[in-house]
Amino acid sequence: MDLFLVFFCNFILFLPHLLRDDILLLNLCAHIGLLTMCMLVFQLIFRIYDSLWRYAESREYLVMLVGNALGLTLYTAINLLIHASPVWISRAVTGTMLALLLMLAIRFSYRIYRYRRIGRSAEGRSYVAIIGAGSTGATLLGDLLGSAGSQYIPFCMLDDAPEKRNKKIQGVPVFGPIDRMQELLQNTPVSEIILAITNLTPARRREILELCARTNCRLHILSDPVSQLREKGASLAANVREVQIEDLLGRKPVELDNPRIAEFIRGKTVMVTGGSGSIGSELCRQIAGYAPRRLIVVDIAENSSYELQHDLLHQYGEDFPLAVEIASVRDRKKIDRLFSHYRPELVFHAAAHKHVPLMESCPEEAVKNNVFGTYYTALAARTYGAEKFVLISTDKAVNPTNIMGATKQLCEMVLQGLRNEGSTEFAVVRFGNVLGSNGSVIPLFKKQIAYGGPVTITDRRIIRYFMTIPEAVQLVLEAGSFAKSGEVFVLDMGEPVKILDLAEKLIRLSGHTPNGDIKIQEIGLRPGEKLFEELLTDNANLRRTENEKIYVEERLPIPTSQLENYLQYLSETLETGTRADIFRYLHRLVPTFRTPDEVNAEAIQAFQAEEKPAPPAAQPLHPMPEAARLIPAK
Repeated sequence: MDLFLVFFCNFILFLPHLLRDDILLLNLCAHIGLLTMCMLVFQLIFRIYDSLWRYAESREYLVMLVGNALGLTLYTAINLLIHASPVWISRAVTGTMLALLLMLAIRFSYRIYRYRRIGRSAEGRSYVAIIGAGSTGATLLGDLLGSAGSQYIPFCMLDDAPEKRNKKIQGVPVFGPIDRMQELLQNTPVSEIILAITNLTPARRREILELCARTNCRLHILSDPVSQLREKGASLAANVREVQIEDLLGRKPVELDNPRIAEFIRGKTVMVTGGSGSIGSELCRQIAGYAPRRLIVVDIAENSSYELQHDLLHQYGEDFPLAVEIASVRDRKKIDRLFSHYRPELVFHAAAHKHVPLMESCPEEAVKNNVFGTYYTALAARTYGAEKFVLISTDKAVNPTNIMGATKQLCEMVLQGLRNEGSTEFAVVRFGNVLGSNGSVIPLFKKQIAYGGPVTITDRRIIRYFMTIPEAVQLVLEAGSFAKSGEVFVLDMGEPVKILDLAEKLIRLSGHTPNGDIKIQEIGLRPGEKLFEELLTDNANLRRTENEKIYVEERLPIPTSQLENYLQYLSETLETGTRADIFRYLHRLVPTFRTPDEVNAEAIQAFQAEEKPAPPAAQPLHPMPEAARLIPAK
């Protein structure tokens, strides 16, 4: 079409000369053909036709103008060399300028047609407000206006900059400040909000999300466009995602020392038990990125192990040194054979039963898998000379009120008993609730909201600490690099989150009203559950490591004979005792193991007194419980 316009405009200008027989038709066609070819050469050199003109900005139009100018210059130079009449040059200048105007007019007309055709009907589409009128917000606005498949109709933009308020970007008004969002969006058709500011501090982001939650509009967040490495012509709207609960944590992600981790892992044989679980699989993915000599994944779940194997080989190639072993840590002989065959230098023990209510009703399984599974794996690591063994523990091991927490406390004691002999360095990494892990409350809330409710919470007063899976895994890896012998590493996890507030925010940010169209139902505490989790850093024995977010608690070793005594008696209880016997013996082995009713009663009293619920004073975590004196030597 461009070539036709150049030819046509110049032919029209020369038509009077042709009709008066001032020029010959053959000469006219030769000159206009030369001009057209000169224009085409520079349009191709500047790759003008590689651009998607629906997304064209000033640069594309400027390049087209320069290409036409250079084409005209080349035509002029050729005419001067052949001593052609100046009339050819003067008419060519006029004709080329006219053709350029028509080229621009056609392109602008097409864009206007697209905008009007796309915006013709609001049926099935939602009005949206964009937070952020900077370059990113303006680009997103252009994408939404120019996309035929867009489900959004931009209604307004919100920004704090005074110079942008009451102005328009592509015809869409800019309001502000952002803190007046609820007032500005009141009585408008806006039902969706997109946060398009990517450089916010975590605190400011949380403030804005709190404001969005008050509007009862559905919230979306624009991912960092730089990290998405957008290709030319790609739609920025494709990077709009649903709000994630980590956006509400109000703290920076924990950043750990990757060079230290790389040096710790590179060139070593690494084994991960429970390797296909939520924590274990992320451990494997991050470890694979640090070029280990071999990665051994041990898990009893074949389906998730197969999926992990497929993902790792797809990402790192078929020649990546990966071994997947389907095995249970409860099988002492199989674990011993695996260690004998692979001789791992680093062991990350993530295999465990972790669901609190299920373990309350099946305590024997928690003991077998958590306590004896840890013992068999750690003993094999020591026997076959592993450099380090890192146990994945939980904050529920601190002053436990359930079987799962008590068994994890015993797992920590197992390591304190095995550290006395051999060269293996044992360490424990303890953290709280992990967002997105199997059994996490957040996916449940989102699913319940999608179903239309109700959203179920166990107790309106319950509070928890949260961290992301990548944070947890980085903590595990760096703590392993810090480990010397017997330490317990914990993470500063920021402020606690009230589960009721969490549910209400998720409902509001999904565009619903809590206890309006989405009910919140309180179903009561589950067996073994307590209202709060202990502050991991609230312990006089903790000290800060080189990383300010990681703390370490030094633990005294347990004599090996004492540990074997505990385990022997525990094994006999499993074989001949009842579930009540298992509970009683665990209470004797773990002095800080209390009943949830006792602990929750204290918290409820604090709530009733309108005081902030605080955990009771931490009891000392005795490495050698007094109950050991009551157990006959075997």
